[in-house]
Amino acid sequence: MRNKELLLIPGPTPVRDDIYDALSQETMGHTDPRFARIYKNSIEMTKELFNHPAEAYVISGSGTLAMEMAIVNTVSKGERLLVISHGFFGDRFVPLAKAFGIEVDVIQAEWGKQISKKAVIEQLKQREYKAVTVTHVDTSTGVVANIQELIPVVKRAGALFILDGVCATTALEEDMSKEYGQEGAKIDVVLTGSQKAIGAPPGLAIIAFSEEAIAAREALENVPAYYADIHNWRKVMDDPTAYFATPPVNLIYAYECAMKIVLEEGMEARVERHENYGAAIRRALIAYGMKPLAKEEAAAPTLSCILYPEGVEDHVFRAKLADRGIIVAGALAHLSGKAFRIGHMGNTTPQMLEQAICQIGEVLEEMGHSVTIGAALKAFREVLGSKATIS
Repeated sequence: MRNKELLLIPGPTPVRDDIYDALSQETMGHTDPRFARIYKNSIEMTKELFNHPAEAYVISGSGTLAMEMAIVNTVSKGERLLVISHGFFGDRFVPLAKAFGIEVDVIQAEWGKQISKKAVIEQLKQREYKAVTVTHVDTSTGVVANIQELIPVVKRAGALFILDGVCATTALEEDMSKEYGQEGAKIDVVLTGSQKAIGAPPGLAIIAFSEEAIAAREALENVPAYYADIHNWRKVMDDPTAYFATPPVNLIYAYECAMKIVLEEGMEARVERHENYGAAIRRALIAYGMKPLAKEEAAAPTLSCILYPEGVEDHVFRAKLADRGIIVAGALAHLSGKAFRIGHMGNTTPQMLEQAICQIGEVLEEMGHSVTIGAALKAFREVLGSKATIS
């Protein structure tokens, strides 16, 4: 890859040269039949990724816009939403829903831990909810939600299951045709962005709806949105030569390329690769005396939140890494200054992660901490073994 720095934050993530090449192609008119074919192919690959939902939308925007689309197209003012939060980005659904007059309750996990199935069952007994939101991987904590447990619980209560896949999509299973644990227990909405595990540049909001979620939109008649109203985008998704708002032509080129890479690798192999990356990088950093915030059974395959050993100053550590071309992210909220976050998803390779492990070890040594880089690399390689990788 021709990237000058190794971008190992929770997103954006490293972009492959062929995706850059797609991005830099000549800009076509947004209703040009040639572009329409590329756009339509991107939409169809999105449906294939989620195992053919009723409708899928790929539009200009961020993951936050996709969150808004998920809510305003399914829940109306005065109806009630339950937010299951594993951190900062799960919490974001609360003010978002309140902005549209939606009544909100929230179950918040202790940072680094998963919400218990029992807590959700108890809350669902208290009130009737139109929908429940779950962040598949919370970017602030590196915790993965146990959707296999949560989906049937939510669907038994008669609510829509809305899955925020921003830091999970293409690295974890998000199959909208699969029944989780019981008949009819399916995901109703998946939302995501282009810049994380998908591995394209940022700028696309991506969202898919089940038939049940589409029925909820039709029952609402009008929604308090214009750009985010899926009714206004439906004709474009069906026929991209139609017009509602100008799509980001070059980003669609890049997204189509990225989605071809995803589907060619295959979701089974891709999920396994990400699981191996996550486990391997955490094992390596533990060898340096660092501690992942989430225990391994709750840890995400796409990023890790890593607590510093005593005496490591956050801004100094990350600045020294940046000087070496390794970019990691600081922690959020009450963990600010106490931890850093490292992404290991999308187009990231084992070679990139080994480079980061070595540089982290050198920075720790420079800051006065005794570490053994060889031991960390050995731990990384023992977990990763000869598993499939991408180049």
